[in-house]
Amino acid sequence: MLSIGLTGGIGSGKTAVSDIFGTLGVPVIDTDLIARELVEPGQPALTAIVECFGPACLTPDKRLNRAYLRQCIFTDPIAKKNLENILHPRTRTEVTRRISQLSVPYCIVVIPLLVEINASNAAYALDRIL
Repeated sequence: MLSIGLTGGIGSGKTAVSDIFGTLGVPVIDTDLIARELVEPGQPALTAIVECFGPACLTPDKRLNRAYLRQCIFTDPIAKKNLENILHPRTRTEVTRRISQLSVPYCIVVIPLLVEINASNAAYALDRIL
């Protein structure tokens, strides 16, 4: 199966392109959505984030306090790297798992920060990048 990475900055058209492929029946794996799933209450990634950043990164209902975490990583490059070290490997593992479950000729993997994180095609099992 051919796995095609779709990347680009904010407003570059990733969603429009992935929606077109989805409408045509092509499986679309979105790493932003996976990252959100990984930090749901009870998930190991959320536990790791709390261990790294402390209980202030949780809202009263035990969800990820995105505003707090955003402030942490925008002001501290080490904190940003720590968060990436928690989420990126788990995201890659989930992408690989989802790709392995498909039995189609190709799929689209939306990875907004592919270039910025210097990920290799092999890290996400990608054959091509758009």
